[in-house]
Amino acid sequence: MQHAGVIAVTSLALEARIAQGPGVSVVLCSQSLHLAAKLKAAIAHGVSGIISFGIAGGLAPHLRAGDCIVASAVKSGRDVIVTDRVWTKTLLAAIPNAIHAEVAGVDRLLVTPTDKQNVHRETGAAIADMESHIAGRVAVAHGIPFAACRIVIDAAHRTLPAAASVGLREDGSPDALAVFHSVLREPSQLPDLMRTARESRIARKALHAARQRLGLGFGCPTDREGAVELAVA
Repeated sequence: MQHAGVIAVTSLALEARIAQGPGVSVVLCSQSLHLAAKLKAAIAHGVSGIISFGIAGGLAPHLRAGDCIVASAVKSGRDVIVTDRVWTKTLLAAIPNAIHAEVAGVDRLLVTPTDKQNVHRETGAAIADMESHIAGRVAVAHGIPFAACRIVIDAAHRTLPAAASVGLREDGSPDALAVFHSVLREPSQLPDLMRTARESRIARKALHAARQRLGLGFGCPTDREGAVELAVA
């Protein structure tokens, strides 16, 4: 029996290129406001699982760029979206040193250490991203297995430079001109920007390595019904 493929949810063109492969289609949306609609349209064609895949900001103080988090659950407001246990176990077995922990779904970029500390204190989550909670809610609503695999790009004590928040086009590709103009306006951010670029390379390498290990369809089980849970505190 032929099964529908997995949908990988990303926000960056780089993440999308790494995620794609046999048995996988990619929903790329750099603006989280439109992600739910794009994802609902994609699953209308049939899907065996949804995975949130890409980079994330570190919240737990011990995490560093390149660390891999396989989500046990995604927290957003009062919602706790529990990931598919069988799929998550497969991800953890495939990626050496992957950390099983909770993810915080946020609706804005966490720029400063204080921003990250506040979310960590409120949620206890290890990392934060802007897509996992949206993807998880869509999965819950449609009874589709859900998982999340994210690589830390900026540690909890790091400050993201202003250029990091303006350096993307709507298609998730880098906007070098916007970054250049941001640096011209605020040259003092250049050291942070160079450090972010270095850590981005570390995260990209780790993301690619994780994807290589996950293989066909991100290892999603396809021989059973969807298993997703939504708890409300």
